Amino acid sequence: MRADLYNPKGYVALRRVLQSGASMSEPKTPSAQFEQGLAMRRQVMGDAFVDKAFAEADAFTLPLQEFVTEQAWGTVWQRGVLDLKTRSLLTLGMLAALGRSQELKGHVRGALNNGASVAEIQEALLHSAVYAGVPLCVDAFRAAREVIAAHEAG
Repeated sequence: MRADLYNPKGYVALRRVLQSGASMSEPKTPSAQFEQGLAMRRQVMGDAFVDKAFAEADAFTLPLQEFVTEQAWGTVWQRGVLDLKTRSLLTLGMLAALGRSQELKGHVRGALNNGASVAEIQEALLHSAVYAGVPLCVDAFRAAREVIAAHEAG
């Protein structure tokens, strides 16, 4: 079941459908922080990415989607000190250092959405090689190249 995630009633309905036991909290109206996080997540990652993340959520994984949306996107990404492009480039460097290619792919799209150029993405990944190691960075370059090629192809 896919809910309209801009609509708090749709979100609560999704939560009720997915609720399957005592491990889940009672359905609640999304907080303002969640709503801000959802809007930011959509802005950076794109509607298709966010819709897919929630559509694929089940009773076990929905709490993680809520947590990430509320805490990461609703708190950290909302801070005004760094612009979104800088946040995206920092995120790419950290994901490259952690060897998280799948997450990196999503955030390469986010960096492009936030106005980062291909050259800036390349430089952020190259910079991470010095601190995280070349083998991790090679994998990051492969993942980024795949997303950039798809982006440029339209």
